[in-house]
Amino acid sequence: MPETIRGAIEKNVEERPDKPFLHFEDKTYTYERFNATANRAANAFLGLGVKKGEKVCLLLGNVPEFLFSFFGITKIGAVCGPINPACKADEVKYMLNLSDAVVLVADEAFDGMIESIRGDCPALRRVVLTCEADHATTLSFDRLIESASSENPPVEVAPDDVAAIIYTSGTTGNPKGVLLTHANYISDSESIVRHIRMTDEDRFMCILPLFHVNGQVATTLSPLIAGGSMVLVRRFSASTFFENVDKYKPTAFSAVPTIYAILLNRPDVGDYDLSSLRFCICGAAPMPVEVFRRFEEKFNAKILEGYGLSEGTCASTVNPIGGTRKVGSIGIPLPGQDVEIFDDGDRPLPAGERGEIVVRGPVVMKGYYKNPEATADALKNGWLHTGDIGYRDEDGYFYIVGRKKEMIIRGGENIYPKEIEEVLYKHPGIAEAAVCGVPHDFYGEEVKAFVVLKDRETMTEQEVIDWCRERLADYKCPKTAAFMKEFPKTPTGKIQKRKLVETQWQAE
Repeated sequence: MPETIRGAIEKNVEERPDKPFLHFEDKTYTYERFNATANRAANAFLGLGVKKGEKVCLLLGNVPEFLFSFFGITKIGAVCGPINPACKADEVKYMLNLSDAVVLVADEAFDGMIESIRGDCPALRRVVLTCEADHATTLSFDRLIESASSENPPVEVAPDDVAAIIYTSGTTGNPKGVLLTHANYISDSESIVRHIRMTDEDRFMCILPLFHVNGQVATTLSPLIAGGSMVLVRRFSASTFFENVDKYKPTAFSAVPTIYAILLNRPDVGDYDLSSLRFCICGAAPMPVEVFRRFEEKFNAKILEGYGLSEGTCASTVNPIGGTRKVGSIGIPLPGQDVEIFDDGDRPLPAGERGEIVVRGPVVMKGYYKNPEATADALKNGWLHTGDIGYRDEDGYFYIVGRKKEMIIRGGENIYPKEIEEVLYKHPGIAEAAVCGVPHDFYGEEVKAFVVLKDRETMTEQEVIDWCRERLADYKCPKTAAFMKEFPKTPTGKIQKRKLVETQWQAE
């Protein structure tokens, strides 16, 4: 088996050059054509002076340019840094500087925003846009790669070389850069392929964003490892989902519970042929039992619930496709990975007892970029400490019951309260702020802000929301806000968030 991302695509070129790998709208790329385009991107980056180990960030949606860039960057031993296109200027600037990015590849729509922050990103040397012609200060992606060589670039890449820096928020508020190696990506992809019995006949439809590891691993690299193919759609749309299944005949897709709930409520299902679907992967948040059962009954496709995190590349547990699938469980460990439940003293707990989920194996990240303290906190004695609380049953199936870290999961998106609280505290009229996840019928959880105003200050709920919207991606912003006289606190002064949510204590 290949040991690098580069090796995975080049192996397929040798074995099945004319087989379609990527389907996107009206375009189809065979393995040979896809690899040639990725090589052009790789050699173009070399032409821009990108050296092995340097960071190239991507501010792109689900478009082929993302994949050409991702493979091109990793082919030359550089490091790919995908950024959520929903991020605002300050967030993009922070991540560019966090990673010391030397090149940014972005959608043309971000040209104005990039120009506004470019002067504050000292390491950034070039900006490449998905536009037809070069601009005064930017390059056209198409023009950049059209004259570059389609031959494999002359760079040696090793399994332990870092392939990507994945931005993930933490309890400190600011995003951290997770360093994933080629070996991490290949190991996790191979274990997914083995566990869910993927073959070269499988065609995975990618409806989740490519900046997520799920899009990179489960729906891109896994079918690549299996010698299969993928269908890329710009974004999930309930109105076009069934049309795409009918048109492209995918055998599988990966989604979050919110998407399954949306699809269940579509009235036009019977208008399309969905018989190609063999299985569906669900992760990022617990799947409601009723949604699980109704979906399988309606679509005749097995749902495989799983669990993973960026620090573990993507997936660590998944329900087996050929064995017992337990509704509500995140499944069993993937091949080559060890998963345990530890107590606070890092001692293994027996079945049925709750503790922290820990993971060990070749999928565990190299560490956080320039953050040795956070790395040491997460990686202890070879185990990745996930911060999630769960238990294992007598049959070896794992379940999540809570989270150590104060994380909100809204429709599958991880949201960290501290980051939002930092923004609220910057408002001159706010004395104290707390952000919590509150139950929501559709998204599972929704973001709510609780604020204590300074003396003689006044604000409306909409003003609180708008303040956040100007500074944060929309999905992170509070949808409701409550004004408090004071917060319930522990004797040491810590805000009691659970009490705040349960009782909406002294909310006005």
